[in-house]
Amino acid sequence: MLGNKLLGGALALSMAAMGGAALAEYPEKPVSFVVPWPPGDLEDVLTRMIADDFQAAYGVPAAVVNKPGGGGGPFPGAIEVATAPADGYTIGSFIIAVPVVGPQIGIPELNPDPFEPLGNFLTYPFVIAAGADAPYDDMAGLAAHASSNDVVLGHFGAPLVPTQVTLALAKEMGFSYASDAAFDALDCNTLASGDVDVINTTLQLILPCLDQVKVLASVGSERISLTPDTPTVAELAPALDVALWNGLFVHKDTPQDVREKIIAVASKTVMSERAQALAAETGATVYWQTADDVKAQISKDIATLNAIDSILNN
Repeated sequence: MLGNKLLGGALALSMAAMGGAALAEYPEKPVSFVVPWPPGDLEDVLTRMIADDFQAAYGVPAAVVNKPGGGGGPFPGAIEVATAPADGYTIGSFIIAVPVVGPQIGIPELNPDPFEPLGNFLTYPFVIAAGADAPYDDMAGLAAHASSNDVVLGHFGAPLVPTQVTLALAKEMGFSYASDAAFDALDCNTLASGDVDVINTTLQLILPCLDQVKVLASVGSERISLTPDTPTVAELAPALDVALWNGLFVHKDTPQDVREKIIAVASKTVMSERAQALAAETGATVYWQTADDVKAQISKDIATLNAIDSILNN
């Protein structure tokens, strides 16, 4: 009899423990924010702000994990998020290419798209720029110059969205670059060295020499605050209206209450004084775009990139 009572007590304790585990509130262990880029760029800095605030809000460790291959594939960081348990402990901080291009380039883990957005929080200030001594001041001048002169373009990689936009803009304006090349860094030194005539880069990388370069256009639909007189690609060619954004994504099976806890912190962080100060300093746009609006944005961007592909291949 005593044995039965002991067994019953043990069973009750075991079930209580199991029930407690099942009811444990998220988060109860370390959380990783996966950034598929090296440290230091805007999406990395802002994601670190979010991770810091997440840790402060919920009392669990939260850290950014940097992975390579963020822009043109094979997206190992995104694959890590896709194959992790759908429990909110592995969160992706992704640029436009991951949800827009990733499912279309033959990566099994990303097709069909395994992610759903929590929200977008950053639009990069990406620009097309030339040296101060260039014999043209805008894209129309570049087009005229390129009709009888070789112009070399520097970019971060041919498959990347801003490179595709830049090449499509040239075609829409009736010219082409004589050659183009990918660089690990595209900054003031790239133009000063004479290795290329035009670069496609983030404004952040040429801020130190902004008064020594000519910004010919910005990629996106809104002008950059630090270069308000420079037109956007969308103004010059409306069919190429695509912005270079970054957002937080989780596996589509992640519970809604978990998503809401991540969103609660991230949406507050990006509207904080320190995040908005970073925006003002770099020309970036920092905001919070809801999940439903991000889904609509992705659909629009897929259509735009398909149109760009048609322009470049016709």
